[in-house]
Amino acid sequence: MSRRSAPAAVRWTAYVGVAIVFAIACAFLSNWQLSKNVARSGQLSLISENYDAKPVALSELLPTGATLIASDQWRPVTMTGEYEPDAQLLVRNRVHGGTAAYEVLVPFRLVDGRVFLVDRGWVAPGNTQSLPDHVPAPPRGTVTLVARLQPGEPLPPSGRSAPPGQVPSINLPLVAQESGASSLEQGAYGTLISESPSPASVPQALEAPSDDPGPYLSYGVQWILFAVMGFVFIWYVIRSERRARREDAEDAAAVAALAATDPEAAAALEAQSSVRRTQRALFPKKKADRDMADEDDLLDKAGR
Repeated sequence: MSRRSAPAAVRWTAYVGVAIVFAIACAFLSNWQLSKNVARSGQLSLISENYDAKPVALSELLPTGATLIASDQWRPVTMTGEYEPDAQLLVRNRVHGGTAAYEVLVPFRLVDGRVFLVDRGWVAPGNTQSLPDHVPAPPRGTVTLVARLQPGEPLPPSGRSAPPGQVPSINLPLVAQESGASSLEQGAYGTLISESPSPASVPQALEAPSDDPGPYLSYGVQWILFAVMGFVFIWYVIRSERRARREDAEDAAAVAALAATDPEAAAALEAQSSVRRTQRALFPKKKADRDMADEDDLLDKAGR
C-alpha cells in the first residue's frame, strides 16, 4: 500500500507519530543542553563567590591527606615554607597567549613538613625550539605565598608520556612520581597569586577563568522550538491534504453534474482537475489557482 493510497486516518496517524518521536528526541536534547547550562551556571556562581575571597590558612580548607571539596575550588589560601626548585616540572601543551605554552610546577615544602604543589604561572615556547628560552626560578629561602586551590587533573587520553622534566597534565600522582616528591599532597594543588619576598622575574600569571555562560541555554530553547515546529509542519501537511481532498471532491461533483448535459465540458474539467492533482504531487508547496482555472473554464465554454 503506497502512501497516497493509504486511508487518510492511517497517514495522519503516522504523521503525528513521527512528530511525537521527533519531539521526544528534541526533549532529550533540550534537557541535555539545559543540564549543561545549570552546571555552567553553578561553575560561574562558585567562581564569583570564591575567586576573590579573603585568603585563609591552607590547613583550614585542606587538612593533611584530605581531598579538596568541590565548593572550595578557587578559594585563596596562604602558606609559608620553601620551594624545592630541583623538583620543578613543566606541564606541556597549555593554551596561553594564543600558543601551546608551558606551566611551571614547583613543589613547596611547608613549615609543618607537608609538600604542596604550586603552579607558578606560564612561560612561552622558545624562539628557535619548543622549550622555553628561560624559566624564572622561584625565590630561595622562606617564602609566604597565596594560591588558589584546584583539584588535580586526570591523565590525558594520550597517556603519561612526555619528555623528561615535563608532564602532560597536572595529575598529582604522576607529578609526585616524576618530580621525586613522594610525599606530595594528592588532594589539591594551588595556582599562584603572590609570593613574598617577590623575585625579580616570575612566570606570566594565569588568566582569570572565563565568565562566558556558554550557548547551552539558547541551544536548549532551540530544541524546544524545533519540537514545536515539527507539530506545526505536520499540521500544515494534514491541512494541505484535507484541502486537496476537498478540491478533488468538488471537481468530481462538478464533473458528475456536467456529464449528463455537456460531456465535452465534463471531460475538459476532468482534465483540468487531473493537471491540478499532478501539480500538487510534483510541487506540493505551490497552491493551484482555482480562480484562474474557473476563469479559463468559462472562457472555453464561451468559445474564446
